[in-house]
Amino acid sequence: MEVTIKSFKHCQLVSIQGRVDSSTAPKLSETFDELHREGHYKLVLDLSETEYMSSAGFRAILAAQKESRKYNRGEVVLVMVPQLIHEALELTGMAVLFRTYDDLTAAVGSF
Repeated sequence: MEVTIKSFKHCQLVSIQGRVDSSTAPKLSETFDELHREGHYKLVLDLSETEYMSSAGFRAILAAQKESRKYNRGEVVLVMVPQLIHEALELTGMAVLFRTYDDLTAAVGSF
């Protein structure tokens, strides 16, 4: 798994390439924690190149959403979610916790 971060005026774009599983999810959590420590709470999570996400990955993005929304500071929005990951979000009931966009410009512009 590779994580890249790009800064925009009102948010941070976090792009994930590869697989998010129990061995790589801690790195993703550390990335979110570092962004929060730096004061970035408005996050766009680009999943267009994410091949697979396990329950550990879902826990990482859920924890990031919880921290971002604390005190109304921001939120995590998802963009270009692959069909299988979207179906898993629906099955777990987590899909309602995230705004989802099909277009990167719309997701970044939502902030």
